[in-house]
Amino acid sequence: MTSQSQGIQQLLQAEKRAKDKLEEAKKRKGKRLKQAKEEAIAEIDHYRLQREKEFRNKQTNVMGSQGNLSAKIEEQTTETVRNLTSSYHKNMESMMKKLLSTICDINPEVHPNFRHAV
Repeated sequence: MTSQSQGIQQLLQAEKRAKDKLEEAKKRKGKRLKQAKEEAIAEIDHYRLQREKEFRNKQTNVMGSQGNLSAKIEEQTTETVRNLTSSYHKNMESMMKKLLSTICDINPEVHPNFRHAV
C-alpha cells in the first residue's frame, strides 16, 4: 500500500509540475502577445506619422502654389479696376459732351419717304 500511495504522490506531484509549466507557458504567451501588440501599435504610429508628414508636405506645396496664384489674381484684378477707373475719369467729360450734343442738337428734316399730299 505504501508503494501505491508513493505512486499516487508521484503522480500528483507530476500533475502539479505539469500544471505549473502550463501556467508559466500561458504567462509567457500572454507576455509575448502583449509585446507584439505594443510593437505593432508603435509601428502603426510611426507609419501614420510618416504618412501625415508626407501629406503635409504635399499640401504645403499645393496650397503654396494656390496662395501665390490667388495673390497674382488679386493683384491683376486690382490693376484692372485701377485702369478702368482712370479711363473712366479721363474719358467721362468728352463722352458726356458727345452724348449731350447728340441729344440736344436736333436738325429737323423731312423724312425722305414723306409724300406731300396735295
